[in-house]
Order: sequence, then C-alpha cells, then structure tokens
Amino acid sequence: MTPALVAAAVPFGLPVGAGPLAHGVGTRADLPLPVGYVVAGGGLAVLVSFVALGALWRTPRLAGAAAGRPLPRPVAALAHGRPRLVLQAVVLALSVLVVVIALAGSPDVAQNAAPWAFFVTFWVGLVPVSLLLGPVWGALNPLRTTYRLLARVLPAPARPDLAERWGYRPAALSLLAFAWFELAAPDRSDPRRVGAFLVAYALVHLVAAAVVGERWFLRGDGFEAYSRLLGALAPVGRRSDGVLVLRNPLDGAAALPARRGLVAVVVVLVGSTAFDGLGRTQWWQNGFGAGGEAVLPSTTGPLATVALVGLLFAAGAGLAGRLGGYPGAAAPLAHTLVPVAAGYAVAHYFSLLLFDGQTTWILLSDPFATGADLLGLTGRGVDYLLVTARTISLVQVAAIVGGHVVGTVLAHDRALVLSAAAPAARRPVASQVPLLAIMVVLTMTGLGLLLGA
Repeated sequence: MTPALVAAAVPFGLPVGAGPLAHGVGTRADLPLPVGYVVAGGGLAVLVSFVALGALWRTPRLAGAAAGRPLPRPVAALAHGRPRLVLQAVVLALSVLVVVIALAGSPDVAQNAAPWAFFVTFWVGLVPVSLLLGPVWGALNPLRTTYRLLARVLPAPARPDLAERWGYRPAALSLLAFAWFELAAPDRSDPRRVGAFLVAYALVHLVAAAVVGERWFLRGDGFEAYSRLLGALAPVGRRSDGVLVLRNPLDGAAALPARRGLVAVVVVLVGSTAFDGLGRTQWWQNGFGAGGEAVLPSTTGPLATVALVGLLFAAGAGLAGRLGGYPGAAAPLAHTLVPVAAGYAVAHYFSLLLFDGQTTWILLSDPFATGADLLGLTGRGVDYLLVTARTISLVQVAAIVGGHVVGTVLAHDRALVLSAAAPAARRPVASQVPLLAIMVVLTMTGLGLLLGA
C-alpha cells in the first residue's frame, strides 16, 4: 500500500481497516495538475457545455418515458418469473444474515461483517448497480418481500391514499435519518448499533406499509427511492407501456415524474454527500467540527449543508422560472440534480467500494469469528494495489464534472419544454443562467472539498 493511500485511508485516526468510515483515498498529490486548476477547469467545463447547448440544442430532444428499443425476449424474461423470485429469496436471506451477524457476531467491527456489508457493499454498491441495471432495489427489496408474505394475514391497508398525498417526503426523511446515522451517530460502526438501526428501519417501514400498502416502499423507503432515482440514468429501463427497453440514460432521467417530495430527496442526497466531503477538510476539523465525534456539530453540519443546497436550488429554480415565464419550476427541474447526486456518490465512494468492499467478503468467510473459512477468504488482506491513487482521483474529477454536465443538459432540455408550454414564454436559454451558476458553484465546491480534504 502506497504512503498516499495509507495517509488518506485514516482520516478519522483509525487504523487501516478498523471501520467502514475511511473513504475517498485520492489526494491532491495524486492529480496530474494542481487542485486549483482542476477546480477551475471543472467549472469551466460546465460553462462551456451550457454555451454549446444554447447554440446547438434549440428544441426539446428527450423523449422521456416513450423512448427506448425493446430488449430481446430471453433477456427481458430474466427480470420476471422464477429468476426474480430466486433473487428476492437470496437477498432476503442475506439481509437476515447480516442482521443476525450484527446482533450476535463479534462486537469488534474489525471482525464483524455487518457494518461493512451495510455501509459499503449495500449502500455504496447500490450506486453502480442501479446506474447500470436500473432500480434493482425496487425488485429485490427484502422489506417488500417480507410485506408480501405478511400481507396474506394482514387486513387491507387503511390509508392507501397517503402514498400519493405524501409523495417522496417519507423517503427524504428516511435518507436524512440514514445520513445522520452514517455521518453523525456516536459509535456508528459498532455492530450492535448497526443491527439496531436495521431492525428499527425495517419495523418502521413494515408498519407504514401495513397502513398504506405496498406502494409505500416506492415513495417511503429511502433506499428504494434512491435506487429508483439513480436507475433513471441506467441504459436499461421500462417504457411508458411497461416494456423493458434499452434507452438513452438522459431519456430515463427526463421521464422521472415531478412528484411531491422529489426535490427534498435529491437535496438530501446532494447535501449529505457534500457534507461527507466537508467533514474531512482541515477547515471543518479545526473549526466547528473540532469536537470530533461530538453529536452537536456532527448533526448540525449535515443539516446545515442539506438546507444550504435546498436554498440554492430553490432560489435558482425560482429565478429561472421567473425569467423564463414558467413559475413553480423547482419540481419539474428536480431531476437535474439526480446526475449531480450520482456523480457525488461515485466520486466519494468509488475507492471505498474497491478497497473496504473486499473486507465484507473476507469477514463473511468467518461470519461469527469461529475460525470458519466458508468462502476461502479468512485471513486474507485487502488488496490496496487494485487501483492506483491517481486513477481514483481522475475518476473523482470525471464523476463530479460529468454529473454536473449531465445535469446542465437535462436542465436545458426541460427549460425548452417548460418555455414552449408557458403562456408567456421568454428566452429559455437566458432563463437557465441561475441554474447554470448553481451547477458551476456545486461543481467547483464539490471538487474543492473532495480533492482539497
């Protein structure tokens, strides 16, 4: 393991491999250019893309839910029937196993697979899987599977109307609760606390589903909503007629309906991940966050960051709508933050999945620390030579800049659509300047926090 990787892998003073909190191992020394140049270049890339769009993309081009070419029937069949049932059973069994290991396995995080499986393999792994294959967690969610089993003996849901009335707001609260647990809760890597969180999370959502019905998971379960939003950017998706198709990921994102609470979900995702970068900077650790693991700064920090992102987006979307003659634009433009959230997630957690993700399987080989070797991996070490620190930094830069460029493209096309439907439409390109300014600021801030930490 190189000195740069060692130094960056222990930002919390933990020994390497001591807990699934040390991530983002790229450092400023690993870039081919100074950090300042990279930050400025990222902002410039977003600005140039906006100018090019204004000159070359004059009419709406994204077909949304109507786009896509049907997959071959044998391929599409894999998403239904017996293969799907088998995967649901496997995921449910693995989920139960993780909870049992968390509560009954070793109390030492270095010997218990549950925190690694939850924070790394599941939470971080959900990003690439959803971006490649679509909203897989909606199909495999063990809480959905459990509810379907329980629904056979439960009375009919009393308030199915709440799913539509509340929209994505419960999912935003679920993600905010998870973000607090991941970033602020004391001893959050402790296996027993992880197990308790998982049990509490499951109970809350199963009770809610008993009242609202199975649609609750679509809008209330934060993890399923997260997978669904990221899955909108996948090259595989469902057309409006339900057919499984290959499509332009931009069409998938444009097809996201502007439901209540969608803005809150994407703001929580962007804001909490941004704080994850802020919390590792010297400015934070030597300032308001000097208390280390103290609950107050660890709690107010993520909340303040999420609130700031929300205010920026609301102001930018509101001003764009006023300039373009289409007021109330926040919800119709919320999907533009989905690629930003995806880019932040890839940038922050790419190295975590590659390195700490190995620990999950190493520890699962001996799940209860009894000396077993079920997978032939017991005693193995993490391979830190799997990818270089420079490669990690380049992926981080590409993910953040690429996410904001895609968000700018989506905002441009949606502004053209909104302007065309507005009764008093004005100049649609000029109306996007406030959102462009926010994209540039978020790009440069994201790169600065990540690479300058």
